[in-house]
Amino acid sequence: MKSLKGQLLVATPRLPDENFHHTVVLMVEHNEHGALGVVLNRPANRTVKQLWDEVSEVSSNSDRKINLGGPVSGPLLAIHTSRDLAEMEILSGVYLAAQKHLLDQLVQQEEHHYRVFLGHAGWGGGQLESELAQGAWLVTPATEEYVFYEREDLWETVAKHIGDSVLLDSLNIKHVPPDPSLN
Repeated sequence: MKSLKGQLLVATPRLPDENFHHTVVLMVEHNEHGALGVVLNRPANRTVKQLWDEVSEVSSNSDRKINLGGPVSGPLLAIHTSRDLAEMEILSGVYLAAQKHLLDQLVQQEEHHYRVFLGHAGWGGGQLESELAQGAWLVTPATEEYVFYEREDLWETVAKHIGDSVLLDSLNIKHVPPDPSLN
């Protein structure tokens, strides 16, 4: 089994679970025992500042939206770019933090990108592999740009990237200029 850690899962119409309709999931961990990821494109109606006023004695002035990471409850998680506050590296330069003291430091700074997640997506051993075999997910490598993408069209953007890659590979095209109409 090849681990999907550091990959993006893009939900297809074959995925019957409404929790994941048009979602992009960053895979944080994946092994024979199961998988864990966070939904990147489900912002909540709360800011980091609002949440931190409720859960911590440390305050934050951040107006960043909290993200709904998936239907499985659990501790707050943050995906970020600060090596000093990392518990685990997910992909090159992108890290995970869940310990309270690390999260408190993260939400007080503005130097590094970060996203805070309530909940996560989880799969038992073999469950994700079954969904992949059914065509429920498309898979592509994650990039820092996609992980911290802030517009609402992440699903469309990543799905188009995957489609373009498949088309170019099938036609054996090595390079496409940014604007092919100028060709």
